[in-house]
Amino acid sequence: MSNPLTSGDFPLVERLMDNLLVNAIRYNKPGGRVEIITGTDGLAALLVVINTGPVIEQQDIDRLFEPFQRHGPQRTGDYDGLGLGLPIISAIATAHHATVVARAQPSGGLRVETRFPIAAAPDEPTPVPMSTVR
Repeated sequence: MSNPLTSGDFPLVERLMDNLLVNAIRYNKPGGRVEIITGTDGLAALLVVINTGPVIEQQDIDRLFEPFQRHGPQRTGDYDGLGLGLPIISAIATAHHATVVARAQPSGGLRVETRFPIAAAPDEPTPVPMSTVR
């Protein structure tokens, strides 16, 4: 595959990317870092966003993908969003047959990896994952 592509609804994918970046910046620590990695891996186009925010326990991450959930009591007093960023990211990824995996960073912050299926070029057959081949 010489020029891997992914397909989808551009405004929705743009919203997913925007939500990831806004969250990484908003929930970072002062003087922290945000890292963005893009590329391909097998049959997936990758978008990875990593920040150096507060420590989050891995078991709390799934809850953050539920609507109106935010991390920690420090986020309940001031306007810091509605707790919809990660649920929107998840819904957009699902609509595009993509996956989103968030992992707590040992020193604080999150690594959020989104994998979009790569679309076949018009003259190439559509890739089929081996698990579906019989």
